Amino acid sequence: MAAISNFLLRLMGWKLVGYPPKGVTKAVFITAPHTSFVDFYIGRLYCWSRHIPAKIFIKKEAFKWYYGWLLRYVGGIPIDRGKAGNRVEQAAAMLKERDNIFLAITPEGTRKRVEVWKRGFYYIAQKAEVPIIMSFLDYGKKEVGIGPVLEVTGNIENDFKKIEDYYRGMQGKHPEQFNLWEAKKK
Repeated sequence: MAAISNFLLRLMGWKLVGYPPKGVTKAVFITAPHTSFVDFYIGRLYCWSRHIPAKIFIKKEAFKWYYGWLLRYVGGIPIDRGKAGNRVEQAAAMLKERDNIFLAITPEGTRKRVEVWKRGFYYIAQKAEVPIIMSFLDYGKKEVGIGPVLEVTGNIENDFKKIEDYYRGMQGKHPEQFNLWEAKKK
């Protein structure tokens, strides 16, 4: 699958940047900008090309008998959104009990423009005691890849500043829909 994914991305004109950090076997794997449904496919191909064990939460209702297998194949993990309980705790527990997993999350939480990024990914990494790996899709440069690893310090303001500084200047497929967290938090 890696060779096919690599070929498809290059055929579409994408440059692949970076590899997973050596020795990191579990992490919260954030991706931004996220402004189009196409981002999932490009990101999935990138992960396959680099042998990244990316998993994503998908509502359990989507796992119908006739294509649930496909959602699992692409890294889907069913989540019961109606079940009472803290999803941050559930995700952190899953990261702690599994080996070799990168939980992929888009901090924006949607493809639409948001004024403030969701913070759940940060709290998941903190509770699971795993790093955050920053990945990206920059349509301006037509690059997809992995950036720096952020060790969560507990100082959310400083850590989010580092995240924002990394993503500043990147362009989504729909640039008007990408907004950094810092822009409107005050």
